Amino acid sequence: MPLLTRLIPSPLSVDIRPGALDDLAGLLADRRIAPTGKLAFAISAGSGRLLRERLAPALDGADWYEVGGGTLDDAIELAGAMKSGHYDAVVGLGGGKIIDCAKLAASRIGLPLVAVATNLAHDGLCSPVATLDNDAGRGSYGVPSPIAVVIDLDVIRQAPARFVRSGIGDAISNISAVADWELAHRERGQSIDGLAAAIARQAGEAVLRHPGSCDDDAFLTALAEGLVLTGIAMSVAGDSRPASGACHEINHALDLLHPQRRAPHGEQCGLGAAFAMHLRGARAETRLIVETLRRHRLPVLPGEIGFSDDEFVQAVEFAPRTRPGRYTILEHLDLTTDEIRDTYADYVKTIGS
Repeated sequence: MPLLTRLIPSPLSVDIRPGALDDLAGLLADRRIAPTGKLAFAISAGSGRLLRERLAPALDGADWYEVGGGTLDDAIELAGAMKSGHYDAVVGLGGGKIIDCAKLAASRIGLPLVAVATNLAHDGLCSPVATLDNDAGRGSYGVPSPIAVVIDLDVIRQAPARFVRSGIGDAISNISAVADWELAHRERGQSIDGLAAAIARQAGEAVLRHPGSCDDDAFLTALAEGLVLTGIAMSVAGDSRPASGACHEINHALDLLHPQRRAPHGEQCGLGAAFAMHLRGARAETRLIVETLRRHRLPVLPGEIGFSDDEFVQAVEFAPRTRPGRYTILEHLDLTTDEIRDTYADYVKTIGS
């Protein structure tokens, strides 16, 4: 009898622990990743430069490239600089912008990517997507998933606290995103990958229900694992649906309508997830999400990240236009401006100040 199964795309190595960076050179010596040891590092001019001073002595022969920012042009420029280097792999060392630039650059020149995260701001560190600013605002580009992921919790602790908390909002938003995916399956017959949905939902639930805080390794490990698993869920699905529903549509709308005032991705997605759960009438789940976001000092009202109530209502109304063809609770309800305003007022009343 044949064995019926499928291969799950995932990194060769995932190392999440305090001190993980100390063993980076050993990981990169793995012949599956770097047969000749010729490596290109993409780093930021800030924390990346400091980590270069720490790592360079053990990585003789590596070339280092400072990335200017998180734009499509930056990624293309990086690819152009690296394409003649005859490297085995690209190592993205930094936050989300650096890793996303390195992802796209590595993809353009046909090299595997090792993601070494210095913060936990969002789930992009292991996803098959690079999110980069472009002339139209911000775009998402399909790329291969990282071949390895390294997250040193000692380094994560040194990141700005807001960037770590942002990842909490992004992980929790999985719960709303999967609910939207299931809604699209029921109402529109859209296909759903049960394994991808299960991975994404459990990653979100692990963060939502963990009693710890960003001050302890157990919670940071759960958060880092949740973000990595979310990226794997997207790879399994071949789509961002396990982690992107109405929550992310609202986030994208805020980005597009107010590009100069956008808050960290995970903060906006967490807020969007709380409101989306309220829209679907899931009162108990909404309360739990709001309580968890508040416990981690994340926003649950637009005013807490600099948006007025009217601006938030406008963003909710605009949100479906950011992902044409994606069916979520927003498309399902198809609320008018006045209905959104009334529902938002009920949300505010329900969660309390």
